[in-house]
Amino acid sequence: MCGENSSSLTPGFFILNGIPGLEAAHTWISLPFCFMYVIAVVGNCGLIYLISHEDALHRPMYYFLALLAFTDVTLCTTTVPNMLCIFWFNLKEIDFDACLAQMFFVHMLTGMESGVLMLMALDRYVAICYPLRYSIILTNPVIAKTGLATFLRGVLLIIPFTFLTKRLPYCRGNFIPHTYCDHMSVAKVSCGNFKVNAVYGLMVALLIGVFDICCISVSYTMILRAVVSLSSADARHKAFSTCTSHICAIVITYVPAFFTFFSHRFGGHNIPHHIHIIVANLYLLLPPTMNPIVYGVKTKQIREGVFKFLLGDKVVFTQDK
Repeated sequence: MCGENSSSLTPGFFILNGIPGLEAAHTWISLPFCFMYVIAVVGNCGLIYLISHEDALHRPMYYFLALLAFTDVTLCTTTVPNMLCIFWFNLKEIDFDACLAQMFFVHMLTGMESGVLMLMALDRYVAICYPLRYSIILTNPVIAKTGLATFLRGVLLIIPFTFLTKRLPYCRGNFIPHTYCDHMSVAKVSCGNFKVNAVYGLMVALLIGVFDICCISVSYTMILRAVVSLSSADARHKAFSTCTSHICAIVITYVPAFFTFFSHRFGGHNIPHHIHIIVANLYLLLPPTMNPIVYGVKTKQIREGVFKFLLGDKVVFTQDK
């Protein structure tokens, strides 16, 4: 029977089973996820605080980084606390509407994360290819409008997920073999035809992912051309070093995303289901955990901001595009 009311095809709740086949190891699996979540929250909140309180970091690159940090910490917070409740307290029930809300925020925020990475690539393109016009092109209103456009893109493209999923009949049960409410994981529980969900989900993934990756690729192609044309080896190294943190963030975000996307569609029968679930969780948790570390290690201004926060006003910021 479905949920609490057998007369209805809409369940009152779903049951998230966690990681199928590894139930006995849930407690041990939860430890690295909990550790990563703490690092993600502390690191990203620290970045936001640092950028908002240090005048030297009130520049386009760091505004986009603060937006990425806010997106990351919100993204992992929508899933990890609920996942830890499943692992530690066996609290597997989630209300039907709460499941749809979690599904919306997970997909909207992953789309927004991809969009912010694309905006950061454009920021690096302007900084390196048009350094004298950098502050003129990327003004605060422009940054605010591009951030808002990225947010609205995610909202408008993901809202149909909730309606498409809510219309489905759920007469086969309410057990979801996952740690959170993913769009297709919920749709596959239905006893109805979810082909529209699958097609629309693929279309949204292509619209967001392909568009953002194309913009990132074009930006870095132009950056590479500009850097190679510089006469000084030191200037080339300095220009490209400003992009290393962003390149690391792109790799950390898109590698697990591509694995999840392609393995579900082309290798789903060859890869154990628990591997799918673990990678899907890493896809949501790894970028929020690693991005503050990468930017803290690779970006001189962030390091100086941390030292200034810890040691007082003894550190002098250096300005760099």
